[in-house]
Amino acid sequence: MNKGKIKRLRNSAQIEFIEKKSVFIGFSTIVKNEEEALNIIKQKKKEYSDATHNVYAYVIGDSIARYSDDGEPQGTAGMPVLNSIRMSGITDVLVVVTRYFGGILLGAGGLVRAYSTSASLALEAGGTSIFESYAVFKVTFSYSDYGKFNTELSTFDAIIDNVDFGADVTIDFAIREEASSKFIERITELFAGKVVPELVNYRIDTK
Repeated sequence: MNKGKIKRLRNSAQIEFIEKKSVFIGFSTIVKNEEEALNIIKQKKKEYSDATHNVYAYVIGDSIARYSDDGEPQGTAGMPVLNSIRMSGITDVLVVVTRYFGGILLGAGGLVRAYSTSASLALEAGGTSIFESYAVFKVTFSYSDYGKFNTELSTFDAIIDNVDFGADVTIDFAIREEASSKFIERITELFAGKVVPELVNYRIDTK
């Protein structure tokens, strides 16, 4: 799980960039996994089947990064697109840059600049949102501990999802993942191990 703040694309976007009569169409979109990314790439290649090249790169989470030059000279297309994504700091994103050759050779340097520019413009056009990763917990304790526990939730800026007042109090809540270990340490110390929050899941919320 990617801890802390996560930068993601807000919307899918498409731009057009012309360099020495070659037309570059940059497309950026959010992707949740590699299967989704590959399906979109397939769709784009079908949509622009008459194009000279359909170059792509995607980054998912903090461990997956792929790219393709799609017939352009090695290192002049896919890698510049991937570098543009990395420089933006955006994750869970796919960029496809389609090229229609205009009859004038751009050279290696020209290709790198054109693909980098197209990718950067497509990412910029999509806008970004900042998300944070949260650890989701469930805890049950006696009514006598409610006030003290609730104070700790406020101290750690917890998001309370649900409170059930039954025979005991049960609370579903979320804590920023980067602060969750410190929260558990604090609760363990404060209640001498009698109150133990159960980690249920992780989630991503808009900041």
